[in-house]
Amino acid sequence: MKRKSFIGCLVALATLATLSGCNKATTGLTNFVIPEGGYDGSEVTITFYHTMGDTTSAPLRSTLDKYIAEFNKTFPNIHVEHEQIGNYDNVRDKIKEQISVGAQPNMAYSYPDHVALYNKAHAVVTLDQFIDDTKEYETTNAAGEKVKYTFGLTKEQKDDFIKGYYDTGKAYGDDLMYSLPYSKSTEVLYYNKTFFENNKLNVPTTWDEMWTLCARIKEIDPSSTPLGYDSANNWFITMCEQMESPYTSAVGNHFLFNNKKNKDWLIDLKEKYKAGYFTTQGLLGTYTSSIFTETATQDATKSYMSIGSSAGATHQRPEKDAEGNYPFEVGIASIPQINPNKPKVISQGPDICIFKNDNPQKVCASWLFLKYITTCVELQAEFGLVSGYVPVLKSVSDNPVYKAAIEKADGGANIAALSAKVCLEQEEAYYTSPAFVGSSTARDEVGSLLEAVVTEQKTIDEAFADAIDECEYAI
Repeated sequence: MKRKSFIGCLVALATLATLSGCNKATTGLTNFVIPEGGYDGSEVTITFYHTMGDTTSAPLRSTLDKYIAEFNKTFPNIHVEHEQIGNYDNVRDKIKEQISVGAQPNMAYSYPDHVALYNKAHAVVTLDQFIDDTKEYETTNAAGEKVKYTFGLTKEQKDDFIKGYYDTGKAYGDDLMYSLPYSKSTEVLYYNKTFFENNKLNVPTTWDEMWTLCARIKEIDPSSTPLGYDSANNWFITMCEQMESPYTSAVGNHFLFNNKKNKDWLIDLKEKYKAGYFTTQGLLGTYTSSIFTETATQDATKSYMSIGSSAGATHQRPEKDAEGNYPFEVGIASIPQINPNKPKVISQGPDICIFKNDNPQKVCASWLFLKYITTCVELQAEFGLVSGYVPVLKSVSDNPVYKAAIEKADGGANIAALSAKVCLEQEEAYYTSPAFVGSSTARDEVGSLLEAVVTEQKTIDEAFADAIDECEYAI
C-alpha cells in the first residue's frame, strides 16, 4: 500500500507541475531561455530553503547573511529570503508538497537524489545556459554606479571547482547541469596514532594491507574490533567504484549491483567479519566512533581505526582526561584502495538547485546569487572553517585565513583542520554516483544487504534479490 502511494505521488507531482507551468525539459537541451538583457535590475525577492542554523561553534546562517550583504552591494534589488527547514529530508518533503501546487521556493540546498525527485516533476531549471553565457550585461549597484557583469562562469571559475564535486550537478543521465556544489564532505580513515606508533604499525593504503593489519591488531588486543566503518551503504558503493563493478545507472536499467564481482567481494567480507575484524554503524547500533574514542571503560570493546565522515572529525576525538590531555592522538588518512593508482573516494554533501518560476527575473536573480555563493573564495573559506565541510573550490587552499587554519592541523584541538587537509589532498579521487528517483533506496538497500550477508541473516542470493525487489518497488 505504501509503495503504491509513493508511486502515485510521483505521478501526481509530475502532472501537477506540468499544469502549473513547469514544462518538461527536452533531453539534451536546456529548459530556460535567458531574457534579452538578462537580469533587468528590477526588485525581486527570491526564497532559499536550506538546513543552515546558528550555533556558537558553527554560525552557518550568520556567515550566509554576511555574504548576502556583500552580494547586495552589486545587486541591491535582489532580496534573498532564506529559511532553515529542519534537516535535508524536511527540505525535500516540504518542497515535494509545494511543487504540487506550483509554490516551490526559488532555490534549495538538497542532495542529488532529492534534486532527481524534483526533476521528476520537471520543476528544476537547467544551469547550462547560464554557465555558458559569455555576453556582458549591465546593472546599477548599491552606490548607484553602472557595472558590467556576465551570467557565465569563466574557464578559470569552472576549473577552480573540485571536479568530483562539480560533476555531481550533471549526474542525472542527460549530461545537463541541474545544480552547483556548495559544501561537501567525504570519508576518511581515522586511526589511533599513538597506538600505531607504540606498536610500530603502518597506516594501510590498500584493503589487503587493511586486513593484514586487522589480524595483527587482534593479536595485540584480542578483545578489540580493529575497524569501524560507519556507513555500510557507502562501503558497498565505494567498493563498486574501486573494483570497477556496476552499481547503478541514471538511465535504462537503474539497478546493476546484482553481479558476481560484488557477490564475491561480500563472500570474502563475511569471512573478515567472522574473524572479528570490523563492525558498522548498523551492526553496532550506534556510530562506530563510540568504540574508537572509548577510553573510560576498562572492559569495553575498542577499535583502533574508524572510517567515517570528514565533517565529523571532532566526534572521532576522545574526551580529554582529568589533566586536560587527550588520551591519544588521532591520525587521519585516505581510505584504503583496491588500486592506489586509481583511487576512488565518495563525494557527499548537498548541492544547490534553482526552481522554475513564472517570473524569469526571479530565475535570473537566483542564478546570480547561486553563482556568487559558490564561486566566492572568501565565503567558501569562511563557511568551510565554521561548518567542518570541505570547500568546493581548489583556490580556497590559498586563501590566507584558510591556509593559516590548515597549517595548524593536528590530531587534537585542530582535528577538523587535519580532516580538511586530507580531503583537499585527495581531490582527484572523488566520484559521483548516478542520481535518479530511487537512487536513495539503492543506497539504503546495498547497506542492508551487506549487513544481512556478513551476519548470515540471508544467503547472498536472497540478500541481492530482495534488495533489487525493494529498489524496483521504489520507482
